Amino acid sequence: MRTGITPLGKEINNKFMPWKELGKYDDDQLQAIYTYLMAQPSFQKLKPTLMEHQLPFSIETKYGEKITFLRMEGNKLLLEGFCAPMAGPGFHTHLRQDEGVTVVKGKIGYQIFGEAEQFGGVGDSVTFKRGVPHRFWNAGEEELHITGWIDPAENVVFFLSTLYDALNEGTDKRPEMFDGAYLTCRYRSEYDVPDMPGFVKKVIMPFAYFIGKLTGKYGKFKDAPQPL
Repeated sequence: MRTGITPLGKEINNKFMPWKELGKYDDDQLQAIYTYLMAQPSFQKLKPTLMEHQLPFSIETKYGEKITFLRMEGNKLLLEGFCAPMAGPGFHTHLRQDEGVTVVKGKIGYQIFGEAEQFGGVGDSVTFKRGVPHRFWNAGEEELHITGWIDPAENVVFFLSTLYDALNEGTDKRPEMFDGAYLTCRYRSEYDVPDMPGFVKKVIMPFAYFIGKLTGKYGKFKDAPQPL
């Protein structure tokens, strides 16, 4: 870990696995991080890519969020979503995609990172441009029903399907550690979580990703789509 060389003699790229930063920790600190990561649960279901799904296709979290991917219109993916009161995705950024939602039923809250919260009702639409960190949630007392789209679709079905399963395996609305690290690191050119602490994003996630690869936890993702 302190030399940047694996047991097989392969040099580690510090960009993807920050061994130089981790090498500053003593043995007890490294062991504590390793022990924590190895204690995280893991599951072994392979997630198909968009082309392997027959639309419509639905995913759901235990926190009251459901998405149905309806159909493709060119490169645009049409979808439908439901959120329980106060449920909804936290701050996230689509680095390569525009996203839009329209309220069918209920009250939506939405926010651009660093700006004031806004709200909308039935018939209201909001568009989030690529590269703009945002979140939205059910701001009412009844179920929120929305329609929406993501353009272009690219890897979003695989990414969100894997994320939802990781959330269902995790606790406190956090994804299971190793699969969360896989998504965070492998697809960092497509998606970002702007409010993730820098130390977690730059050190803990790459370290978990490295350990996950080293221990064979990502064999289930052998057919995962290539990052863009």
